[in-house]
Amino acid sequence: MHEISKKDSRLTIPIIDLQDIKINSSLRAEVVDKIRSACQKWGFFQVINHGIGVEVLNEIIGEIRKIHEQDAEVRKTFYSRDSNKKVRYFSNVNPFRGKGANWRDTISFFLIPNPPNPKEIPISIVIEYSKKVRTLRDTIFELFSEALGLNPSYLKELESFNGQFILCHYYPACPEPELTLGTSKHTDSDFMTILLEDQMDGLQVLHENQ
Repeated sequence: MHEISKKDSRLTIPIIDLQDIKINSSLRAEVVDKIRSACQKWGFFQVINHGIGVEVLNEIIGEIRKIHEQDAEVRKTFYSRDSNKKVRYFSNVNPFRGKGANWRDTISFFLIPNPPNPKEIPISIVIEYSKKVRTLRDTIFELFSEALGLNPSYLKELESFNGQFILCHYYPACPEPELTLGTSKHTDSDFMTILLEDQMDGLQVLHENQ
């Protein structure tokens, strides 16, 4: 990760505290102002006191790791390149079109709309986690709408935002790490990225060429 020098110490990702914003109108107004500023200056922010308990985060991370560290024969039962499948395991999105192969495995879940049969989901915590993330998403959408001077329900009511797709990546050890590319350079301009507290490791954000 890029090490920020002393002269760049002002480059600190904005932190948005959601504590009590549903019961304190003054705090909510402050948060809306902070989100507006963060979106204008950074296009990115971290949220704390977001309502997703660390126990849920630890459990889903642990369960996803178990899935990826199972015997290959077990993982094969989930393997598919059919993008229409609700739950699938794969190793590269575009293995024949990309300039290089990313050294990672992925299990994905299409949950909303038209969720899969619960029996298809190998990790029960995914359901609880996805519900909590949707609740947080709705809160963020309300705050975005207010920051834009719109009705708080404006973004939530847009049909284009009625979906949920979870990607769970795993980066196995490589015998030639100097040749390894975990993920290629990319942008996620068509996604809402929520950076949760205690999940900071390994993520880079480009801001003002830093």
